[in-house]
Amino acid sequence: MRRLAIACLSATLFLAAPVSAQNNAEPKVFLEYTQTELDRNYNQADWAANIKQLVQRYDLRSDVTRQRLGAPERFAYGDDKVEGLDLFRAKADNAPLHVFIHGGAWRAGKASNYHFPAEMFVDNGISYASLDFGNVQDIGLDGMTAQLRKAIAWIYKNADKLGIDPEKIYISGHSSGAHLGGVLLTTDWSSLGVPANVIKGATLISGMYDLKPVRMSARSSYVPFTDDIENAMSTQRHLDKITTPVILAYGSLETDEFKRQTADFAKAMQTAGKPVELIKADLFNHFEMMDDFGNPYGQVSAAAIKQIKGK
Repeated sequence: MRRLAIACLSATLFLAAPVSAQNNAEPKVFLEYTQTELDRNYNQADWAANIKQLVQRYDLRSDVTRQRLGAPERFAYGDDKVEGLDLFRAKADNAPLHVFIHGGAWRAGKASNYHFPAEMFVDNGISYASLDFGNVQDIGLDGMTAQLRKAIAWIYKNADKLGIDPEKIYISGHSSGAHLGGVLLTTDWSSLGVPANVIKGATLISGMYDLKPVRMSARSSYVPFTDDIENAMSTQRHLDKITTPVILAYGSLETDEFKRQTADFAKAMQTAGKPVELIKADLFNHFEMMDDFGNPYGQVSAAAIKQIKGK
């Protein structure tokens, strides 16, 4: 039996050797990543075994939020049927507004999945809006950004209808929503007839701020990248346009690339003298970062509330 075991082990090692050699021979395509490693770094599901229950929990918690606060008011910010927002009003009129931009790899998710942070904001005297917008496969990253810019401009111009203070509009986003939120900060708002400082603060959670490695990854199979899109949608390349205070956050259990993207953007902001706060949440994966948003005692939630209330 001992000889058989040794023989089997030797055979296993022998068979494994060519695979290992093949992996070692795979060329680096970005930084120290091979193509396989880069693809894996932009697939968060590979790094979070509990992804399914967490995404289901978003819906469950949103159901509970609607039961407690009542159904949100629905407003259209454009003519397309997807161009709408769900609003949970604070009790006081003329309240600040926090606008949330959902993630989903630019191709999934909807406003109603992300109602659960609303109660935390409403309890703090802040109205909460969750946005709906198109997906990248239908309208591209530039089309998504155009819709979100339209939404922010519409909110500002319709502040009275929404019962909010137009001078106190803040945004947040998670994952691809954080990427889109970052791009909003580089907007020339004068072209939309609103002040350059229409967004007073941003909380960007687990996002991407330079699209070069993303374009090189498997995500390019469904995202229609061009050189112009890559450049325009890479927030870190347009620091000169950013005047908004930004909170950046990531979890220690996220992919190496998502951690690097956030840390590099924070460093670039700091070097450029831009107002930025970096939060590293230990022992949180990508989806747990979103799940914790709405917990008033969580690091990121508390920072977002403080950004609005100033204390």
